[in-house]
Amino acid sequence: MEIINLIGMLIALLLAMLGVICIYDARKMAKKYFSFHDQNEGAKWFKIGGFIMIIVSICMLYFIS
Repeated sequence: MEIINLIGMLIALLLAMLGVICIYDARKMAKKYFSFHDQNEGAKWFKIGGFIMIIVSICMLYFIS
C-alpha cells in the first residue's frame, strides 16, 4: 500500500510542477503555439490550466496522505 501512496504523491508533485511551469511560462508558450492575435487569449488559458493543475495536485496530496 505504501508504494501506491508514494507513486500517487510523485504524480501529484509532477502535476504541480507542470502547473507552475504553465503559469510562469504562459507568454512564451502562447508565442510558440498561437498566432499573434491569439497570444493574450492563449496565455490566459495556459495560466488558468496551470492553476487548475495545482489545485488538483493539492487535492490529490491531501487525500493520499
